[in-house]
Amino acid sequence: MGSDDKGGAGSVDPRSLPTGRRIALLVKALNGARRTNEALARCRDGEEMLDVLVDASSRLGLGLDREDLRHTPPIRDWIWWKNKEAVLTIGDNKPRYHQDGGQGKGQASSDGPGERKRFLGLF
Repeated sequence: MGSDDKGGAGSVDPRSLPTGRRIALLVKALNGARRTNEALARCRDGEEMLDVLVDASSRLGLGLDREDLRHTPPIRDWIWWKNKEAVLTIGDNKPRYHQDGGQGKGQASSDGPGERKRFLGLF
């Protein structure tokens, strides 16, 4: 049992964690990762970003695939931004986080797909 031993009684395989938690670990690892952030900044679109992020996930042993990254906030929103897609739509359309099944936001409302809440705000 040396310092090389990575499998202890308390170690958890990151791939067994829920997708949201693995995304959070990836985002935390990207904070301060200069080369990876520079590579992300050079990407022309969201698909190139996914290539960089899948590689980063693989190096970290997180086991995230393109679909995990494409549909889970906040990376989902980074990809929309890079593709110059709206994160929010106005009018009868739903915000993007509702369009994809509510990932990232609590769905406390029991409104059906055809029902719409009225906003009784100040303006």
